[in-house]
This record gives sequence, C-alpha cells and structure tokens, in this order.
Amino acid sequence: MLKSRWLWITIAVVAVAATGGWLRVRKARADGEVRYDTMEIDRGRITAKVTATGTLSAIVTVQVGSQVSGTISALYADFNSTVQKGQRIAKIDSSLFDAAVMQARANLSAAEGNLAKAKAQAIDADRQAQRNAALLARHLIAQADYDTSQSTADADRAAVDAAAGAVEQAKAQLHQANVNLAYTDIASPTEGTVIARNVDVGQTVAASLQAPTLFLIAKDLRKMQVDTSVAEADIGKIAAGMRATFTVDAYPAERFNGTVRQVRNAPQTVQNVVTYDAVIDVDNSQLKLKPGMTANCTFVYAERDDALRVANAALRFLPPPALLAKLHPEGAAGKRPHRGGGEGRPERDPKARNAASDQRTVWVLRNGKPLPVHIKIGVSDGSLTEVASGDLNAGDTVLTGVTLAGAAPATRPAQGAQGGGNLPRRLF
Repeated sequence: MLKSRWLWITIAVVAVAATGGWLRVRKARADGEVRYDTMEIDRGRITAKVTATGTLSAIVTVQVGSQVSGTISALYADFNSTVQKGQRIAKIDSSLFDAAVMQARANLSAAEGNLAKAKAQAIDADRQAQRNAALLARHLIAQADYDTSQSTADADRAAVDAAAGAVEQAKAQLHQANVNLAYTDIASPTEGTVIARNVDVGQTVAASLQAPTLFLIAKDLRKMQVDTSVAEADIGKIAAGMRATFTVDAYPAERFNGTVRQVRNAPQTVQNVVTYDAVIDVDNSQLKLKPGMTANCTFVYAERDDALRVANAALRFLPPPALLAKLHPEGAAGKRPHRGGGEGRPERDPKARNAASDQRTVWVLRNGKPLPVHIKIGVSDGSLTEVASGDLNAGDTVLTGVTLAGAAPATRPAQGAQGGGNLPRRLF
C-alpha cells in the first residue's frame, strides 16, 4: 500500500516537470515567432477618379408666366405635352380687357372729333383775322379789335396741336389695351416639353408685383446636363472636355457617359463645406433620363494601362518598434520608423514631406526578411497606387501588417493587461 502511494507521487512529479518543460519550450518558440501579412505587386490598369453627386436638368428651361392678372379660363397644355414656339397653352378671361379696348377705341374717336373741331375753329379764326387786317388798313376798326382777332387765331392753331396730341394719346391707350388683351393668350416662348403646370382652370393669377410662373418648359430633353457638386479639394483635377460617367437610381445597372462642359467659378458653401459646379453635357436621345434625377458621377482624370501596382495598405504600413528591435537589435534604440515604413528618419518633418510628397517607403519581404525600399509613386485609385520608380518588380511581396507572438504585456494599457500575458497581439 505504501509502495503504491509513493509510485503515484513519483508519477505526478514527473508529469508536472514534463509539462513545465514543454510549456517553457513552447513559450520560447512563441517568443521568436513573427507572422507577416503580405500582398504581391503586380501589373495592371489604374484609373484615378473623382466622385461627386449632381442633379439632372434640361440645358434650357423656360418659366412661362403671365403679364396680366385675371382668371384662367382654359388650358391647352398639360404635363409632358409637346408644344411649339408661339402655340397657345392657356387663356385668361378677357372680358375686362375687351371692355378696356372698346373704351380706348371710343376715347380715340372722341379725340379725333375734338381735333376736327379745333381745326375748323382755327380756320375760322384765321379768316376773321384776315378780314380785320383789311379793315384796319382802311381805318374802319380799331387796332385793339385787330389784335384780339389775331390772338384768337393763334390760340385756335395751338388748340389744333393740343387736339392732335390728345389723338396720339388715345391711340397709345388703344394700343396698350390691345397688348393687354393679347396677353390673355399665354403662348409658349419656345418649343419643348411641359415638365410643370402650376395652374388650373378657374384659378386667379395676380401679376401686380411679379409675373407668376404658370408652366415650366424644357426646350429639348434629348440633350441634358448634370450640375455636380465637386469638393474644393478635387476641383483642381477637373477641366472642360474631361470624360465623365454617372449612374442614376432608376437604372442602377446602366452607366451613362458625358463630357464636362465647364467648371463654374462660383463657390457654393453649405455648412462650411465649399463645392463647385462642374457641368456635364449628356446625350439623352433615348429619353431615359428625367429632370431632377440624382446622378452619382465619376470623373476620370488619369489612367495607366500597364502600371506597376502596389496596395495602399503597404504604403501605410508602419513597422512596430518590437519588429525593428528584433531585426536591428544594435541600433533600434535610437531610431523610430516614420509613416510609410522608413527607418531611422525623423517621425515628423513637414518641410521634407512637402518637398517630396510623391516619395514613399515600403517594406519588401526578401529571403524571409523585411527590407525597406524607397519608391516614387504616381496615380492612385484609392486602393492601388502606381510605382513610378524604385527597386520594385512585379511579383515582389510587400508587407501590409505584422503579428509578433508573445508581445510584452507592458505595451498594453494597465486595465487590459490582466489575463493577456503571452497571447499574440497585433502591433499595427
């Protein structure tokens, strides 16, 4: 019984010792383990783009209003109606305007009668003045009588001129009444399609302060434009003549093409965000696009068909200090990596960054070891960037991340250190 007990105790001690040794070996191996996240450099197409949203509209949109006030008595056009230039599209009740024309015509007749009367009186006054002149020469009348008749003749001639002016005024009033009467017929100023009608029969329109908008007519819906809102940071990449594509929610699987006609200089500020209007001309011969649709636009400002491409994640990769200490234990204490993977450079150097904004450093895995390579970059599509120059080739493997097993718990926040002693942790 006693021998059996000592046997079990011996077995337990040996098992504990073996387990402890195995754990120490495993920890030692884990402490030296490094796992790299990599991506391969390849060749392919890179398209640099600027995206923006915009609104579709007709190139020419005309607001049709009314020059006179009154009640709408008839409508001759409706939504989506195709109209020609000069075609009557609405009618305002003309009763009052007909009466105004009749009154103006009567005033003209009265003025013409007064003119004829003034002319007759002037002729009679001239005759009387001539007779008095003959009598004065024979000393049969006094000088005062002659002067009176001469003054009367002059006044009657002036009355003729006044009556002629009254006739012209009456003609002008008649013309104005006729013009107002003509304005009761609302005509289309251009050919196109009615996209909005804002009145109904029986509705009263008042044109006393400003002309009310009755119809909205798009001149030609087969040619449209997109007014886009491009951020100020991207507007410098867009120029007239540039190719653009866009999609609309009505046809999500179809992509429409257009050309930038102009970049307008007027800024638009909304909540301290400055944008500019880039106008895109669009062919709408199939009449699929409609005014007011929201367009998701893409401007292509640079393209490379066979570019050496590196992932942007590799450009952003920053080696952790633990990896540098493992790779260069003799000099890592005094050096810190900078953004982009460089080694031994100051972490912040604004002048150097501004002077060479196209210079980057990537880490390449060669012979199982990561090495820094300095490159010059070109265009980028947001996920891939062109390598313009540098010691990189298609097929090279670049680092995008690294995991060190057995990282020291001291690098973690104090509140998170418990329970995480020797577990692998991400260091980038």
